Amino acid sequence: MCLKWFARPEKILTEKENIFMAYRISGKTLVLIGKNIKKARKDQSREQIEVAEEAGIDTSYFARIERGEANPTLEVLYAIIKALRTKSSNILPF
Repeated sequence: MCLKWFARPEKILTEKENIFMAYRISGKTLVLIGKNIKKARKDQSREQIEVAEEAGIDTSYFARIERGEANPTLEVLYAIIKALRTKSSNILPF
């Protein structure tokens, strides 16, 4: 499974804590997404700074996403996919 639910099983969460819980993408999936983003960018002969600016994110954050070190939100992934003018199926492995 690509997504993991991070919760401490020894602790019963309050309603407020449940609202703020989020899905996180596993490390292997983050690396694969990053490789797919990098491949799409290189196939278009574009620089990181160009895609990052078009997506509205910091260049260093974009570089961390490409290396699989950052866990971007769906909104950020959507912005990157739009900036690359590609299909989400080319980037997301699920």
